[in-house]
Amino acid sequence: MRLFATIAPDALAASAAPVAADNAWVKALESFEVAGVPVGVWAIPAIPLVFIAVYALYVGVYGERKVSAFIQDRIGPNETGKWGLLQTIADILKLIQKEDVVPAAADKPLFVLGPLIVFVGAFAAFAVLPFSSAFIGADLNVGVFYAVSIVSVEAVGILMCGWGSNNKWSLFGAVRSVAQVVSYEIPASISILVGVMMAGSLSMQKIVMSQSGEYGILHYAVFQSPVAWLAMIIYFISALAECNRAPFDIPEAESELVSGYFTEYGGMKFAMIFLAEYASMFMTSVILSVLFLGGWNSPLPNIGPVALNDWTNGPVWGAFWIMLKGFFFVIVMMWVRWTLPRFRVDQLMYLCWKVLTPFALLTFAFAAVWELYVR
Repeated sequence: MRLFATIAPDALAASAAPVAADNAWVKALESFEVAGVPVGVWAIPAIPLVFIAVYALYVGVYGERKVSAFIQDRIGPNETGKWGLLQTIADILKLIQKEDVVPAAADKPLFVLGPLIVFVGAFAAFAVLPFSSAFIGADLNVGVFYAVSIVSVEAVGILMCGWGSNNKWSLFGAVRSVAQVVSYEIPASISILVGVMMAGSLSMQKIVMSQSGEYGILHYAVFQSPVAWLAMIIYFISALAECNRAPFDIPEAESELVSGYFTEYGGMKFAMIFLAEYASMFMTSVILSVLFLGGWNSPLPNIGPVALNDWTNGPVWGAFWIMLKGFFFVIVMMWVRWTLPRFRVDQLMYLCWKVLTPFALLTFAFAAVWELYVR
């Protein structure tokens, strides 16, 4: 484990025991090393990693169009390559080659910078996401606060896109989106505080480590408080709204606003806006998993002499679990989009201020009492 110990010794010290160290065949594998890492560390999780790679390929390469086609019992893209596998590559090549058009009446600096701000706001949060006990960009002691604050920059970029386009539909969509994002950040942040309070830390790695244990899923935060599940649901609904996902896609309502704040965009600027949306979906899914579902911890418990939790924990296994949980919630977001109708603006705000925010505050208060006097 010398390579991983060099990367994050403290994280490794707190992570689960070596994978199946008591098994003779594992000990034999550990005598051989590749790049300073025992072969057993790579060999044991090989099968599940292949599974998650195929799963990611289905979601990433086929994209939402193929997932929505499966949900709606239709074919979807199937002409470009075998089973349409090359459709995403064809789309990328098309977008790269398209002319970079800026409308004559647009405010060019704002029009050009808007997609960049949206893109940076979505991807900067990945720096603090813990993908395993060893794989994390920066283990900040205020990691959760950083992620929540840096994502809010995206609202500035959206407003720049709408205002800079000099298009009334784009401006309407941008104003709707900013109002929606700022509003739903309130219940989302309160729900996040529930998970932070239960772990006693703003560091994402420490939050995940606080949910480690031999009983696997039973150590997850969602099972440690009677109201943690409600906080998780409130955060997930708020995340849908912050990502402009249906039924909260009113900012880009094509039936009334053509396409919302990105109406005037094409080519790579258009691609950056949508790449930021899908990055935000995965980012919020990982944050939800970290706060309430154990992050990179294995859900499998130790059952007597069968140490499933010990065997399925570690740096490589951790990456498998966090990716699996993240992609699961991305699929759920896609499922919701192609199942539920769009809210009206008044319904959207009613849900935020009169339903989710009061319930989030009650959840936070109850969780605080539970942590102080019961747990």
